[in-house]
Amino acid sequence: MVPELPIALLACARIGAPHTVIFGGFSAQSLIDRINDCGAVAVITQDASYRRGAEVKLKEAVDQALPSCPTVKNGLVYRRTGHEVKMQPGRDHWWHEADGNRIGSVPGRAAGLRASFVLALHSGTTGKPKGILHTTGGYAVGTYITSKWFSDLREEDTFWCTADIGWVTGHSYVVYGPLQNGATILMYEGAPTWPEPDRFWKIIEKYQVNIFYTAQLPSVLLCDWASNGRKARDEIAATAGQCGRAD
Repeated sequence: MVPELPIALLACARIGAPHTVIFGGFSAQSLIDRINDCGAVAVITQDASYRRGAEVKLKEAVDQALPSCPTVKNGLVYRRTGHEVKMQPGRDHWWHEADGNRIGSVPGRAAGLRASFVLALHSGTTGKPKGILHTTGGYAVGTYITSKWFSDLREEDTFWCTADIGWVTGHSYVVYGPLQNGATILMYEGAPTWPEPDRFWKIIEKYQVNIFYTAQLPSVLLCDWASNGRKARDEIAATAGQCGRAD
């Protein structure tokens, strides 16, 4: 959950490249299933990420997966933590080096309403992951209007959806929906209760978030924490399908 992730999504959208977003906590086998299902020719990852004060080694999982993914020709790696990784010559490229070699801007590609846009895959807890292919027109209109209507979203708002971008809720309501409405988005890398259970509320207070969208489980956990003698810093609360506006 770093800014380069939505940058990569928006870059794919700009050039009309269908893409899928994969949760960072998945195993190498889960990556193999998802990469092969969509026939990906490139994988964007990073060396590692942070969660609960520890590193989650993302590039290592990708390296384990790619020998079983024959369609992948290129890998782009963002340096986040400085964790040492192996770079395969001819396939792997550092993000910062590619960005430094960039010449000018790439013109956007006009796409038809029914052109393939993003492939959303569920977690696969009941078997092989199943995907839904969203088209450009339907997905753009859907994320725009639902963001606008369910939260009364306005350009002056600071909107925080706590979902991981690897889930459809994440890339829909962390990236595409709010940005189409001109809102400011907030992203957070880490767990909701680390280093203290009031982490969410401190972030909301610091960055003046006025629309907060989260899932039911974090809400239940935080309410339980508050009911055990600790008071949440703000009274902003939301569950999936329900959003809170501070004003």
